[in-house]
Amino acid sequence: MKQIVITIAALFIALATFAQSDTLHLHNGKNIIGTVLKVGEHTVTFRYMHEDVEQVMGKYAVNSIVFGQSGRQQDVTPKLSVNGEQDWEHVMVVESADEIAGLMRVDEIRGKTAFINYRTGAGSDQTALKKLKKEAASKGCAFVLMTSDKEIDRKSASGGSFGQVQSIKRGVAYSY
Repeated sequence: MKQIVITIAALFIALATFAQSDTLHLHNGKNIIGTVLKVGEHTVTFRYMHEDVEQVMGKYAVNSIVFGQSGRQQDVTPKLSVNGEQDWEHVMVVESADEIAGLMRVDEIRGKTAFINYRTGAGSDQTALKKLKKEAASKGCAFVLMTSDKEIDRKSASGGSFGQVQSIKRGVAYSY
């Protein structure tokens, strides 16, 4: 009888400790149980249960956080749905590796304009960005980490107009 009472008491203590832990719900369907230390501008800092090491995850990987002590739920980011090349406008381009921490790397991609084209400098830049996003969307990726943004300007000293700037953008495509 004494063992049953001790077992039940230990079970209630374990449940009470577990109930006070925070839960991170990720967009990929996984849940992380631990303690949230900080919700920053681009990242969430937390500790896994029974560990002392701080972990950092980008906000784009986190759907919501349920705080154990208060029971409050904080929505972090909505999930971006990219199902094919037609959803290229939903692809988000980021420039910081912190923002994509926790996402899955898929492939290196690039978007560029032709060497000779009929676009202004701004038009070349927009076209290269559109091609970059379309390639990411065709791979089912919602995020692109920009690694290189290069423009080749072929204008002479007397100037030039259309077709004088080639834009080349490179990045890494990420998914949930």
